[in-house]
Amino acid sequence: MKVNLRTGSRLALVLLAFCSVVAARDLNQDEALALRQQGVILSLEQLLQQAMARHPGSRLLEAELESKHGSYVYEVELVTTDGVVREIKLDATTGALLKDEEDD
Repeated sequence: MKVNLRTGSRLALVLLAFCSVVAARDLNQDEALALRQQGVILSLEQLLQQAMARHPGSRLLEAELESKHGSYVYEVELVTTDGVVREIKLDATTGALLKDEEDD
């Protein structure tokens, strides 16, 4: 039983380390502004217009800039006119749509 407990503990540590590396980091507004001024990312206003155009009449719930593996992604949550919450992810550098799906 000691072998299984040790193996389980080691596996848990490896998974914890992996998850902490994979997790996206939310950037604050100062970091976002600096990236925008450096020309690294597109403006939030531009990308919000793109997201809102996908679902006319929708209302913005939340917008976050995330950094993951050296790339930047805007995650936008909208509520549609039908009351459905949508999660839209856009590449903050290119504006490419990465995801548009109903949020659980």
